[in-house]
Amino acid sequence: MKKTLCELFAWVWWFRVWLEANDSWWETVRANQREPSRIAQYAFDCYCANFWWKQDKYSNLDIAKVVKKDIPDHNLLVWGFPCQDYSVARSWAKGIQGKKWVLRRQIKDILIEKKPSFVLLENVDRLLKSPWNQRWRDFWIILACFNELWYTVEWRIINAADYWWVQRRRRTFIFAYKNTTKFWKSIKNKSFEEILHEDWFFIKEFDIEKTPLQKREAEFKYKDLVEISDKFEFNFWNAWVMRNGKIYTEEVVPHYEWKKMTLWDIIQDSVDEKYKIKQDKSKWEYLKWPKRIIRKQWTPQEYVFSEWGIAFPDPLDRPARTMLTSEWSLNRSTHVIQDKNWDLRILTPIETERINWFPDDWTSKWWMPESFRYFCMGNALCVPMITKMWKRLDDIIEKED
Repeated sequence: MKKTLCELFAWVWWFRVWLEANDSWWETVRANQREPSRIAQYAFDCYCANFWWKQDKYSNLDIAKVVKKDIPDHNLLVWGFPCQDYSVARSWAKGIQGKKWVLRRQIKDILIEKKPSFVLLENVDRLLKSPWNQRWRDFWIILACFNELWYTVEWRIINAADYWWVQRRRRTFIFAYKNTTKFWKSIKNKSFEEILHEDWFFIKEFDIEKTPLQKREAEFKYKDLVEISDKFEFNFWNAWVMRNGKIYTEEVVPHYEWKKMTLWDIIQDSVDEKYKIKQDKSKWEYLKWPKRIIRKQWTPQEYVFSEWGIAFPDPLDRPARTMLTSEWSLNRSTHVIQDKNWDLRILTPIETERINWFPDDWTSKWWMPESFRYFCMGNALCVPMITKMWKRLDDIIEKED
């Protein structure tokens, strides 16, 4: 089987920063990236600058305007669909009813038209608990779509810091494959426990303890998506398999790596003065400290607004917290460190790239504003997570011949 890739919502990369640099046999037949709310398309320009040799295969169109039949055939479809409708940084996230989640229909149309053998998705871990008033319903709808199109699905919530890397970043990864592939045939007669603990896509590179904390099995019993929306109730744990309409889920414990990378390993020895904190640090302390504030709604009713404390400064002997898109600003979530020269400062753009394991200055091309460099890394994945998945994908697809 040819190693052909279609990359949607590619951002400043998605899959390719490791893939093509280490395996020339992979071919990206189409990549699409557009920020609909922005005039300047910095992410797309950065993508083109770093993968300049195949720009005729890149698209800056709204995905809804892409003619699905014109997308070249491919065996692997990857996308990290927009997470704003699920992000914990956004209060009252609307999930599947949010504006950006209408893109789900576009993805389904591509699956119907192009029928890729393998699909890899990524989103924030809150995807599993959306919407806020009917937990796990949206994810069940995603599975129903894959089941309808005759895919088997494996998925897992993975924290990058559990596997050596320098950021505590939890993401949901979904791997789907057609029920006609050799990979599917190799596991079709195995139990769910055997699949999850021995043959699972994720188990080879992201090891887990043998004994789960909880487990549960279920099957689709709803006639359509409307009935799912109206009547759904189910709890997913952090590892799952869906096959032929049946679902098996476990709450698994990662088999931790003993050595972890820390902020100390990636910070620069000397930085420009502009990154050093000049203003009264009490502003930062107020943002970082725990607080309980009495507030009023639009009615006279009062309520208590609470926030937990965040370390100030961030400890250098631990992995970074999850980076957000506001990393550059005077903000509660922004990392503040006391560096090797004892200066109190924010992270540099290069350090945020290193936290995600990007090459230094990956986002410095095409006159990208510095604030958007931080924004890009707040939206990015940890590259080594894809490195591990690439090894597994490479092995699976080679065996499809």
